[in-house]
Amino acid sequence: MVDLLYIFLLLVAALFTFGICASIIYFVLKYRRGAKVDRRRDPNHSNTAIEIIWSVLPLLLSMVIFGWGAALYFRAHQPPPDCHEVNVLAKQWMWHIQHSGGQREINTLHVPVGRPVRLRMISEDVIHSFFVPAFRLKQDVLPGRYVTMWFEANKAGRYHLFCAEYCGTSHSKMIGEVVALDPAEFAEWLQGGPVQAPETAGELLFAKYRCNTCHTAAINPRCPPLGGLFGSKVTLQDGTRLTADEAYVRESILQPNAKIVAGYQALMPSFTGQISELELFDLVAYLKSLSKPTPAGTSSGNQQRDGPLPPQEEKR
Repeated sequence: MVDLLYIFLLLVAALFTFGICASIIYFVLKYRRGAKVDRRRDPNHSNTAIEIIWSVLPLLLSMVIFGWGAALYFRAHQPPPDCHEVNVLAKQWMWHIQHSGGQREINTLHVPVGRPVRLRMISEDVIHSFFVPAFRLKQDVLPGRYVTMWFEANKAGRYHLFCAEYCGTSHSKMIGEVVALDPAEFAEWLQGGPVQAPETAGELLFAKYRCNTCHTAAINPRCPPLGGLFGSKVTLQDGTRLTADEAYVRESILQPNAKIVAGYQALMPSFTGQISELELFDLVAYLKSLSKPTPAGTSSGNQQRDGPLPPQEEKR
């Protein structure tokens, strides 16, 4: 779709270029010095039909280009359901890849053919840019902020991955590749070695940083449990409502007083500088898992999973 729009723009540009050049050549030849042309008669200074044509046609053409481009833009920022989730951490000068199952890669991204892949990306230091020319993908990766993009490979193969934003002395060496595999081969690759699920790693970090000493109602009722938080609506003290997504959870860990939730006090300390971005990936995955429905007939020993979550301020 991107290629079609680009080709359309080239054709429009070529049409106008040819038309303007042809008109210039025609008038140069017709009104050249010595040509027998009546130059004394006053020409018409207005032509309503021509003015309407050269106003309406460019407007319609511009609206076609705008509508086409807007449709592609919104499509690029609305990933379909059932995407394969991948976390990407950019830093000088490498790409760190973490799949939803815990598989990790450096400067290589394995993806399945025919299935959408959603990337959640962040930079550890400066601005980078995730660029896969074959997929017509380019997305700036910013420090301190999650950005997302998605794509779907339709042909198996290996495709170049570049950083398209100058990020330091070894910028030119920050390269990698996207490896698109058939679904069966990708499933086999996922089983290639022992891995620790992000949810499991996040649960260990949750205990390591003593988050469970506060976020359990039986211990500290002022700090509510976190089960059911992710994806829910949260009401802030100023009355605004927002959705608890990955960015909200990350901000609540690093800057807990940035968005204070109605009904709770600002008690949680900041963890800025104590938790790495890779650990934040795992903690977010763990908190997301607390919002997943528990299979019937089973119970969880972790009190964070019990019941829905009321609006809150203290979150980890």
